Amino acid sequence: MSPEMTRYGSDPAWGQVVRAQSGFYTVRMSGGQSVVCRLRGRLKRLHRQGDVVAVGDWVRVTVLPDGSGVIEAVAPRQRALERRAPTARGTYQQVLLANPDQLVLVFACAQPEPRLRMLDRFLVIAEKQQIPALIVANKVDLVGLERAQEIFAIYPPLGYPVLYTSAKTGYGIEALKAHLIGKLSALAGPSGVGKSSLLNAIQPELGLAVGSVREKGGKGRHTTVVRQLFPLDGGGYVADMPGLRTLALWDTQPEELDGYFPEIRDLVALCQFNDCSHTNEPGCAVREAVAQGKIHPQRYESYLRLRAGEEEESE
Repeated sequence: MSPEMTRYGSDPAWGQVVRAQSGFYTVRMSGGQSVVCRLRGRLKRLHRQGDVVAVGDWVRVTVLPDGSGVIEAVAPRQRALERRAPTARGTYQQVLLANPDQLVLVFACAQPEPRLRMLDRFLVIAEKQQIPALIVANKVDLVGLERAQEIFAIYPPLGYPVLYTSAKTGYGIEALKAHLIGKLSALAGPSGVGKSSLLNAIQPELGLAVGSVREKGGKGRHTTVVRQLFPLDGGGYVADMPGLRTLALWDTQPEELDGYFPEIRDLVALCQFNDCSHTNEPGCAVREAVAQGKIHPQRYESYLRLRAGEEEESE
């Protein structure tokens, strides 16, 4: 159970935002009821600089006689999936999801072929926003467990757990469900990897519900038309994040990437030059580690491409 749930979940005046659309927020109160709310006036004024309230936030609500509510206060966020977009009025802070417990990255072992460079990009986002990542390797039935483990063998030594699943055979479904129960999970991955099938295997109709909202949602300049948390029967929520790739790294300096690759960040201090780009300088500890097999060449290639600003193809 998250610290926020422990702190606010038993207070009848507090609840968690589970849906946001066009200035209306559906709040699941600690007593179990849902209240559709608007922002208090002073919060609306703050909203001009960024998303003061987002899906996943814990908020204090005053329930009005007609059953609607007013959001009076927002609890401090523990973490957030966010992006900063330049506007005519300055930088706008858009929060895609507040207080996620983990980022669940779903990739297929085959059909489609696993795009590990995209996975590396997602892991950089998780590192930058300090959100624990869980890799789910789905469709293991197409290649076998041994081959699947070979494909994703790079990641466990770096501290990223990999869960092997098959929505078709049911392999790993209970283990995945155990990782989701009681947590707020952001779910992301390329198209066709079986995210909806996995959700349906965990909880019938859950994947269909996610897909329905995704089809109806559109993108605005600062907000998606609909953002929603989907409740799990055993507790916790899943948030589908089909646009995670749009968390562009335009506001990330190239040298910042050193800190977002676990296998690189501890070597930076050993490089001969303080401003080493790890591309062609002499005395580079990172390049030496690649040569010695201590850094996987695929990960090094991902690092170089991200540093050069090259984008992986769209989801």
